[in-house]
Amino acid sequence: MNPITMQLVADKYIRLALEEDINSEDVSTNAVMPEAKPGEVDLICKEDGVIAGLPVFARTFQLLDPETKVECFVKDGDFVSQGQLLATVKGDIRVLLSGERTALNYLQRLSGIATYTRSVADLLAGTKTTLLDTRKTTPCMRIFEKYAVRMGGGSNHRYNLSDGVMLKDNHINAAGGVKEAIAAAKAYAPFVRKIEVETETLDMVREAVEAGADIIMLDNMSIEQMAKAIAIIDGRAQTECSGNITRENIKKITDLGVDFVSSGALTHSAPILDLSLKHLRVVE
Repeated sequence: MNPITMQLVADKYIRLALEEDINSEDVSTNAVMPEAKPGEVDLICKEDGVIAGLPVFARTFQLLDPETKVECFVKDGDFVSQGQLLATVKGDIRVLLSGERTALNYLQRLSGIATYTRSVADLLAGTKTTLLDTRKTTPCMRIFEKYAVRMGGGSNHRYNLSDGVMLKDNHINAAGGVKEAIAAAKAYAPFVRKIEVETETLDMVREAVEAGADIIMLDNMSIEQMAKAIAIIDGRAQTECSGNITRENIKKITDLGVDFVSSGALTHSAPILDLSLKHLRVVE
């Protein structure tokens, strides 16, 4: 993760996570380690997967003490194996103990997302379809979770509501129809913003094409419906398939030739990757 992005955006969320875990003091650590003492501890991988979030892991300790050193033996996006030594953290033992859980929470979560994303992205290898995430992220974790998707081989959909126009079913209902919603977006949004519209029927697809949508999302359609929709669009807009897309069913849509497939499961359903800090020792 870019150091500038880390300090401008990510630091505030890491600080909040640390404050959640240490609202006054770390009683356990202060009891056994009342004074500073140098030490180091190993980051061990406990199952195979894709590592992601090492800069966040390191920054967590460094916000507690800038003198903390983290030596990494792998980089984000690498495949790691059970039992592998991934990094060594060196510094004040009190910092190593107090920052351990928060740092691991980030790293396990992001590595789990990267691992799951890689497993889905591999199913799209050799096709024209790009794998996208969604805004279905954990509150205050979006910057980290979307980064993890990229480390797993996926791509990011819009980051937030300011990024682009996506007219979903409720926007269309509010505007009075597909054509009306697209016309309103064209009149309001800056010309540099693409307009995407969510469609659920072939009639909505036809309306979206006629109204000049840039991207047409085929939402929760059957394989047969999507094939007909793509024929109607006929290259006049980019296509995105969405709705309950998972690792188990994504292969069914790869032959359709859609430009993008978006899956909320990348961030909301990925299990963590099991990692651990072990073998803490005093360094004299």
